[in-house]
Amino acid sequence: MKLNPKALALTCGILWGGAVLMVALLNQLWPSYGGAFLGMVSSIYPGFTPGGIGAAIVGALYALLDGAVGGLVVAWLYNRFSPA
Repeated sequence: MKLNPKALALTCGILWGGAVLMVALLNQLWPSYGGAFLGMVSSIYPGFTPGGIGAAIVGALYALLDGAVGGLVVAWLYNRFSPA
């Protein structure tokens, strides 16, 4: 069985981007929520600092791109090494 690289890239990108967006937005409501997670994310994505709706969108876009590239690489590796 082969994986569809486009589908896995979109799935991973949407899930990871959505997770970062949700945590960043919930952090606006409850400042103690997800602080360590957002600190880790801000150490990976240049220009992203937790705080504000604009920052949440920037982090989500970074995560969308990162998740999509990661999903594409996973699908490519899987298809490369799986017996057909």
